[in-house]
Amino acid sequence: MTDTEHPYMQVAERIRRRILDGQLREGEKLPPVRELAKQEGVSVATLGRSLDQLQVEGYITTSRRGTFVANAPEVAPSGYDRITRVLRTGSVLAEGETMIVTHAGLIKPPQYVAEIFDMEDGDQAVRRQWHTGKGQQRTGLFVTWYPAHFAAAVPELLSTSRNSSPGLLPKIQQATGRRIGAGRDDIHGRDADAREANFLGLRTGSPILAGAHRLWDDQGVIEYGEWCLPYRLAVGYEYSFEAVPDAP
Repeated sequence: MTDTEHPYMQVAERIRRRILDGQLREGEKLPPVRELAKQEGVSVATLGRSLDQLQVEGYITTSRRGTFVANAPEVAPSGYDRITRVLRTGSVLAEGETMIVTHAGLIKPPQYVAEIFDMEDGDQAVRRQWHTGKGQQRTGLFVTWYPAHFAAAVPELLSTSRNSSPGLLPKIQQATGRRIGAGRDDIHGRDADAREANFLGLRTGSPILAGAHRLWDDQGVIEYGEWCLPYRLAVGYEYSFEAVPDAP
């Protein structure tokens, strides 16, 4: 978000982040429009546009009784949302979201992963597999990779403990002195294989949204991850065109 964005977009982003971070819980009633507009420092009309945007995205619902956080949002945090959340709050998880790590260890990675980290033949990498859920709903399956030497600085990378797992990225930055400078997401739709379907509670062959991300600094890739989401969830992104030059 930038200062050049329209005020209604800025307000929508603030409310959206409070929902994604769990500060506003599912089913919670938002303050009356005039009160919320005053809290956000905008006009009622501007707030109305913000709420309209959030309703279209599936974050809130409105009725005669007022405006509420959707009980079962059909939206999922993007890779950028999760990464900025863990750097901002110390946890990759939203309020009420759970995480189970099913694998954490050093293994010889597939060739394409080795190339991403610029590894020598035979080198190992840290592989972590985990899935998230909210209530009875599975919300994602993830596999993340890190350079092997990170495990010496952050031993939790090789642990399946629930206590430390949600906040590993800040620990990596602190322990290694590396700082994420940029990232990229690639997303596509495809059918779930048996492993993915099992973790997500779907039938094999069900449509899913699959993606991969990489985070890097000037020394190379810090984290590479692959993930998939159930077909019922959608992911939204915001972006800026400030770095794009005008056409001649």
